[in-house]
Amino acid sequence: MTRGYFSVSSRARGLLQAVTFIMLALPLAGCGTGSLWDKFTAKDDTFVEEPADKIYNEGLYLMNEKKDMKAATKKFEEVDRQHPYSDWARKSLLMSAYASYQGGDYDGCIGAATRYVTLHPGSPDAAYAQYLIAASHYDQIPDISRDQARTEKAIAALEEVVRKYPTSEYATSAKAKIEGARDQLAGKEMNVGRYYAQKRDYTAAINRYKTVVTQYQTTRHVEEALFRLTEAYMAIGIVGEAQTAAAVLGHNFPDSRWYKDAYNLVKSGGLEPSENQGSWISRTFKKMGLG
Repeated sequence: MTRGYFSVSSRARGLLQAVTFIMLALPLAGCGTGSLWDKFTAKDDTFVEEPADKIYNEGLYLMNEKKDMKAATKKFEEVDRQHPYSDWARKSLLMSAYASYQGGDYDGCIGAATRYVTLHPGSPDAAYAQYLIAASHYDQIPDISRDQARTEKAIAALEEVVRKYPTSEYATSAKAKIEGARDQLAGKEMNVGRYYAQKRDYTAAINRYKTVVTQYQTTRHVEEALFRLTEAYMAIGIVGEAQTAAAVLGHNFPDSRWYKDAYNLVKSGGLEPSENQGSWISRTFKKMGLG
């Protein structure tokens, strides 16, 4: 019995000491660190919800005045985070895409603009969001010495703008960019064709020039392609096709310096430019309404 009484008394003394410590600590509010009770009951107020228009305007300020596109984008994203179902969130999503584009963050722009088109397909600004997607791809087109997969993506995205929003102001700009991208693809074909010609692989070169003539007649490279065809066909002795290439070049681009070179090349072989109506070159240009 004595042993049990001793055990209970020890626990009671321990509890009494703990209570005494707390009671002594509570009055220490004037010690400079605040009361212990306040520390126990303090709330985490690090997050303060702000009005959507205030955050939005801060984003505009950072973008237009400070030219800090990254910080502006974060502000626009904050509007969406704090007020996801507001009209300010819709506006901020588009501005986030625009700020990302201006800052060279093309992936960020494509992500935000794609989300905008998905969430707000009927918005008057959906055409612009689609255009931002296309412009982001277009601005990443590499030079003709590199792979042109990104150019193909740009053309597809630009054609989407024209298809979905044919009467919008962005369709006109998209069409111009499509021509620029097609010119890039034609330039790539010409670059490879000239490489093969230097290696005297004229068949491979002709195939590259043929692609330019059949698919990219409206680009600035078609004149040179016709001259290079004249040159390659003369080199392998297919003079009929050489004469046709020179004749079609002269008919469609009489003032071209490439025609003068093609004419002189054919004349050097004792021949004249002469169009064979059955040639693939002649048929291609007639099909396009150019021959």
